[in-house]
Amino acid sequence: MQVAQLISDVLGQDVPVRVVAYDGSKAGPDGSDVALKIVTPRALARLVTAPGTLGLARAYVTGEIEVDGDVYDVLDAMADLTLNDISRADRLRLVRTLFPLWLRHRQPIPELEYRPRGRLHSKRRDSKAISHHYDVSNRFYEWVLGPSMAYTCAVYPTKDATLEEAQTAKHELVAQKLALRPGMRLLDVGCGWGGMVMHAAAEHGVKALGVTLSRNQAEWAQAEIERRGLSHLAEVRHLDYRDAPDEHFDAISSIGLTEHIGKDNLPGYFAALHRRLKPEGRLLNHSITQPYTPRKRKTDPFITRYVFPDGQLEPVGHIISVMNDAGFEIRHEENLREHYARTLAAWCDNLEEHWTEAVAEVGLGRARVWRLYMAASRLGFERDNIQLHQVLGVKLGDRGRSGFPLRGWS
Repeated sequence: MQVAQLISDVLGQDVPVRVVAYDGSKAGPDGSDVALKIVTPRALARLVTAPGTLGLARAYVTGEIEVDGDVYDVLDAMADLTLNDISRADRLRLVRTLFPLWLRHRQPIPELEYRPRGRLHSKRRDSKAISHHYDVSNRFYEWVLGPSMAYTCAVYPTKDATLEEAQTAKHELVAQKLALRPGMRLLDVGCGWGGMVMHAAAEHGVKALGVTLSRNQAEWAQAEIERRGLSHLAEVRHLDYRDAPDEHFDAISSIGLTEHIGKDNLPGYFAALHRRLKPEGRLLNHSITQPYTPRKRKTDPFITRYVFPDGQLEPVGHIISVMNDAGFEIRHEENLREHYARTLAAWCDNLEEHWTEAVAEVGLGRARVWRLYMAASRLGFERDNIQLHQVLGVKLGDRGRSGFPLRGWS
């Protein structure tokens, strides 16, 4: 069988993507603006050991598959495969067909795949998993994220807002929900490069402490705090949230950390945050979620092996229930998934604008990983395969006092 036709069969006959193969064969509509180019038989050997999205991803990351056109457009055209993967029967048929080729062209698993060792969600293993993703290169992240260095969903106040305006709006939305005022103390867990910490200090006169498991993030953030003259109010430490100061804060923000905690650890996580809050203190939890409760837990293997080792997504209902059981009264929640799709589109644009520098900084394979995962994530948010929820809770004071006004947040 011709190679292009074989790949076209795997993707589905109705997928509007051209396939061009090393043996000169072609398949799919000639008028398509996007195409997959099978550069070498090694790409097909990948599909024997990992039929479906993981095998295709491995081949793309290693340059054994090239893409003509925008990666997002290819993924959008292949959305059914990307979101649902191929059937078990098709996997077996593919393996039988390609097995002789695999014997001649098999390759080791790409070095960029990573599976941390040790007890799941132990401090040591969590530190390694976080370092794998976030300690890549601060300069690389500056190119992708832009001046805000905010690696979480922005909030677009208008459709024409820039990424920087949207990230500022996100930080301000969190500040308003937490009712931050001068003199308050804020703990920001999983603080990244310190964007929320610096916003709270500079715009609201709050004494803010951020903690992150990424040493690169902590060093960059602390240097930026000093550059902005905010050292008297803001601080970022290289620290596990479990080792954060066990004292009472007026407010806590958790922006993009819950995804790394693990379902079994969520009760202890929210209990620890509840313990660190003063009565009437507020928690804002901002996290990626599943849109429904899965019958069987299944995480995309490309994401877990290349992007977020040990990452777990839960439905927002589960997060709310665990927060409630930990003692928080839930006051507000909202879904911002369309905003995250726009955020990811902006990050993709930034990466393409700095592609040459990014490849020189982190290598072609890693740059391809980021290009692929951000485009796929954008599609996931657009199609409601994943969501982004902010949940606002409060630790009640005496006689059930919440400190909230009758309407609004402050």
